[in-house]
Amino acid sequence: MEEGAEGKKEEKETDIRRLQTYPLIRHSDMNDEMRTEAMELCVTACEKFASNNENAAKMIKESMDKKFGSSWHAIVGEGYGFEITHEVKNIIYMFFGGNLAITVWKCS
Repeated sequence: MEEGAEGKKEEKETDIRRLQTYPLIRHSDMNDEMRTEAMELCVTACEKFASNNENAAKMIKESMDKKFGSSWHAIVGEGYGFEITHEVKNIIYMFFGGNLAITVWKCS
């Protein structure tokens, strides 16, 4: 019977992880169009580079520079705090995959 209980426990943990795979915007002052594009870009980059946060951040930064002009910055990771100066209407702070945080902001 113990094997069955372990199997159920493992199944339950997998279900919890699945529930947390949607993007959750914690803070943003971007307009709706920019926020949607930035969120979709962050999700795409984090899925493409699931095992390399540095490459995900690089992809986000370069794409935002091309789309919305230069001087964008991106942080992708777990367990970090930040205090930054940014241009008004140009920041998004979100979570993806449960514990992965993404911060993207513009500062010239």
